[in-house]
Amino acid sequence: MKRSVMLTITSLLSILLFTFHLTDDIVRGFEKGGVSNLTALPIFVVWLYGTLVLAERRSGYIIILLGSLLGLGVPVIHMMGKGVGVGGNIANSSGAFFFVWTLIALGVTALFSVEDRFGTIESARNKLPRAMMWPEGTHGN
Repeated sequence: MKRSVMLTITSLLSILLFTFHLTDDIVRGFEKGGVSNLTALPIFVVWLYGTLVLAERRSGYIIILLGSLLGLGVPVIHMMGKGVGVGGNIANSSGAFFFVWTLIALGVTALFSVEDRFGTIESARNKLPRAMMWPEGTHGN
């Protein structure tokens, strides 16, 4: 499977899992269910646009990388604090499995997207002629 296809799929999965998770946060009261949550909409739209429309372009890769890093932070924040972390009350509530599963799945897909993105950069760099990577006379010294 081509790297760009894998990156698109994992980025789309991350967006889907992130929206599920944000919805669950609002339902559980971790986030206020007000107009302020609508700020997530343009973020998801830009992430989706970068994934689908700007695929295989540098700007698309940067957008996917930023979105994936954002998605990677969600499990860390919840495991350390609100929800699942120390003193969290998620384990005794209904829907705890789905909440924790989306955290783990979001972390996996986001980390894979970050790793795949850096792998794409490395493979593109390896395809460049050596003269393009290092200016004449420097050669990494």
